[in-house]
Amino acid sequence: MKKLSDTYKELGIDFTFPIEIKNAEGNQTYFEDSSGYWWKREYNANGRTTYYEDSDGYWRKRKYNAKGKETYFGDSYDYWRKREYDAKGNQTYFEGSNGSWRKCEYDANGKQTYFEDSYDRREGTPRSQSCEGKVIEVDGKKYKLTEL
Repeated sequence: MKKLSDTYKELGIDFTFPIEIKNAEGNQTYFEDSSGYWWKREYNANGRTTYYEDSDGYWRKRKYNAKGKETYFGDSYDYWRKREYDAKGNQTYFEGSNGSWRKCEYDANGKQTYFEDSYDRREGTPRSQSCEGKVIEVDGKKYKLTEL
């Protein structure tokens, strides 16, 4: 990326260092100092950083869900991570570029009821093996099961 100071010089615009630019919401989007170091940022509508890049060649990208939870992160070091959440904002899945992952399940109160990960750790009972919430009929009466 071309430095803003170079563009200013080409256009004959006077400036002083540091060069700092903010967007309409007051978030700093560009910085450059007299040594030539610069960085730029992009934001989403909620003011969260979605992209960062600097003069050293480093960059990172982030994505968020509608509730503002980070769903993706990736950077120039080839690291990335993905996250998923349930309707209540509990993290239900994580996966990283190093091969690690974890899955979680929660009850109606947000308490973690099941956990498993890429290191073969498991705690609790997954919903697929639980009878929680299932309805059975005994002698013509229906009962909803609750796990103890």
